[in-house]
Amino acid sequence: MPADPAVTAAALALGDDALILAQRLGEWAGSAPVLEEEVALANIALDLLGQARVLLSLAGDEDELAFLREERAFRNVQLVEQPNGDFAHTIARQLYFSTYQRLLYAALAADGGPLAGLAAKAVKEVAYHQDHAEHWTLRLGDGTEESHRRMQTACDALWRYTGELFQPLDGLGLDTTALEAAWLDSVTAVLTRAGLTVPTGPRTGAWRAGAGRQGLHTEHFGRMLAEMQHLHRSHPGATW
Repeated sequence: MPADPAVTAAALALGDDALILAQRLGEWAGSAPVLEEEVALANIALDLLGQARVLLSLAGDEDELAFLREERAFRNVQLVEQPNGDFAHTIARQLYFSTYQRLLYAALAADGGPLAGLAAKAVKEVAYHQDHAEHWTLRLGDGTEESHRRMQTACDALWRYTGELFQPLDGLGLDTTALEAAWLDSVTAVLTRAGLTVPTGPRTGAWRAGAGRQGLHTEHFGRMLAEMQHLHRSHPGATW
């Protein structure tokens, strides 16, 4: 466990991000549009789950943190807890988050800090996640009239949750302003290539989604958490 409480708190927040998004992606098992995508989404979920295990183990017992905490104790951003919706919503969420994760882990790997080892490995995984999301954004955005409409709707709906990604995490010492600028450049380039309009809704300012880091979550989170924790809570102390 990191000696610095701020680093421990940051590891918990990043671990919660990965854990919750892994759970959401796992919900596609058995219902993805095509078999190839079912495999792809499952592999991305497993990568995220691996990241979550390492990060949560830096903050305590990974199983207890995942399965025994109450809703207000989770520190994930609200973006990752949003429902899958249709396939376009899942892809938009993945584009926004994987672009952020790749930039984040690249910065952490370069700074040589306590999370550098994890970040150096994870950034290679996240590069695939981002490439997968970009591929589908281009395919849907530049596809049929219906796929374009759905992709644009998804990008617009989830845009308001992206500002929270760049709230500073104590203990990491990252330049979040530069990180956000790079994220905007990357996402804008992908959406433009896909023939989509970059959303113009609020990401910062007087109102924004952004309380997840403080333990305040959207209405969807409680139901998802109950499902994720049900088996463990039903059989406390069980081993496999």
